[in-house]
Amino acid sequence: MYALVEIKGKQYKAEKDSLLKVDLLDTEPGSALDIDSVLLISGDTVTVGDPYVQGARVSAVVERHERDKKIIVFKYKPKKDYRRTKGHRQGYSIIKIKDIVS
Repeated sequence: MYALVEIKGKQYKAEKDSLLKVDLLDTEPGSALDIDSVLLISGDTVTVGDPYVQGARVSAVVERHERDKKIIVFKYKPKKDYRRTKGHRQGYSIIKIKDIVS
């Protein structure tokens, strides 16, 4: 059984006991998280929401927060002596799916 959920505007496939790498959440590690924006539930039958499935939710736990590897942003304009270098590290959260309730 799996569900398609929407977290911060992005869609993820959630299965029981799986880990998801989502955009950085404002919660502490170890805290429980209930996701009500379930778009689809697939088990014995497939239930598609309009836009969300009524009464369905996915419960999860925030495992940890991490940051991706650094990317270099380099701007350059020829013949104008313009060069700018910046780095960026995107933050994300790892959540563990505990249960899918339809």
